[in-house]
Amino acid sequence: MVARGRKRAARESEKGILSPPGYSAIPIKFSEKQQSSHYLYVREHKVREGTKSSWPQKRTLFVLNVPPYCTEECLSRLLSPCGPVQSVELQEKPDLAESPKEPKSKFFHPKPVPVAYVVFQKPRAVSAALALKGPLLVSTESHPVKSGVHKWIRDYADSVPDPEALRVEVDTFMETYDEKMAEEEAKAKEEEGVPDEEGWVKVTRRGRRPVLPRTEAASLRVLEREKRKRARKELLNFYAWQHRETKMEHLAQLRKKFQEDKQRIELMRAQRKFRPY
Repeated sequence: MVARGRKRAARESEKGILSPPGYSAIPIKFSEKQQSSHYLYVREHKVREGTKSSWPQKRTLFVLNVPPYCTEECLSRLLSPCGPVQSVELQEKPDLAESPKEPKSKFFHPKPVPVAYVVFQKPRAVSAALALKGPLLVSTESHPVKSGVHKWIRDYADSVPDPEALRVEVDTFMETYDEKMAEEEAKAKEEEGVPDEEGWVKVTRRGRRPVLPRTEAASLRVLEREKRKRARKELLNFYAWQHRETKMEHLAQLRKKFQEDKQRIELMRAQRKFRPY
């Protein structure tokens, strides 16, 4: 496998294509008018022995450097000549190990950038994709792809959520969250007072009344109380520079008060209401 990857890298370097070690480069063009090519770097998705993966082995193609105008449907169409495509998923970063995946939200999750997993129905499609020649056209007359300002306008229009669909998704999420919290609480009650394998008993503290969530006013009162408590603990005039700054602030306040009194006396004189005695 290492020798085969080195031979492939050597062939690509002879063509003037620089790709990461172990990857094959597939040139693509946005349209026929485009002169330069953009390169997709692909390899078979593999994980270390003994590590579980959420992607099927020998049928998954890992793709790097996906351009922003290339969607799941576009990648599926470009790679479909290699074999039937089961699914395409764009992600923000590579998925190294199996982890519980939460259902994706089209309202609260940003669109990921250039990492993609393409799952084929048959393993031989991965080998065909690694040997795929280009350049492949992203936007054609039968399948036009928007870019530039038109893409931004479409993205903005898609970013405005449907209120009813948003409400349904939020309600579904909260129902799932409540069920999960209820299950965790029931499990904690079952395990309360039960010793573990080493004989230790986990002790938890439960109040008689459930804790109410703090309001904004209550949070502000707590912060003000903590601020006063820290102010009482602070040592005043402990250092020489603190003593000097305190004297300077006191003199500044006296000068300010003198000027205010002077202005007030001048105002009273102007209004003929000056009564010194």
